[in-house]
Amino acid sequence: MNLTQLSDIARAIVADGKGILAADESTPTIKKRFDSINVESNEANRQAYRSMLFTTNGASEFISGVILFDETIRQKASDGRSMVQVLKEAGMIPGIKVDKGAKPLSNCADETVTEGLDGLRGRCEEYFSLGARFAKWRAVIRIGSDIPSKNCIAVNAHALARYATLCQETGLVPIVEPEVLMDGSHDIDTCDVVTEATLRAVFPEL
Repeated sequence: MNLTQLSDIARAIVADGKGILAADESTPTIKKRFDSINVESNEANRQAYRSMLFTTNGASEFISGVILFDETIRQKASDGRSMVQVLKEAGMIPGIKVDKGAKPLSNCADETVTEGLDGLRGRCEEYFSLGARFAKWRAVIRIGSDIPSKNCIAVNAHALARYATLCQETGLVPIVEPEVLMDGSHDIDTCDVVTEATLRAVFPEL
């Protein structure tokens, strides 16, 4: 782990006036988007779509980094360059989604825990070798009747921290994303309470 390099990448990602492009849609998610415009979701069309996004003139003026999906980090653009090379040459930092999605949490109805820690070190090492320099892991916290439970918050906070450590050990800057969903009939005050409880669990784990 090179702390100087990690720090430099982190600062570049949060550069003034720039943001991160989340282009890490899973294959099922991007299929829904393509279906809405009557485009077949095959590898060639997904490659063409992402190539179009990443080669947009002037994109790097506003985008500091791009989160890629596993398929995308292995693809080439229309001109034969790797997607990672396209991003780097345009001045954008390649990133990668490394979690395996939110799965039902045992004995906790309507709650989830994000999976993907098994084999994560090896995946991070491979993604670094492919050119990724940061990663993303999303934990999902739902608000509802008697949820989130303390257990749900705790297990997701712990997973986020383990992910962050493994990323840094393999040279990737970790984006830690504990997302409290807006969905539901709860008010903003409830959201505030749950968000605070979630962050109070995450920070000590980190």
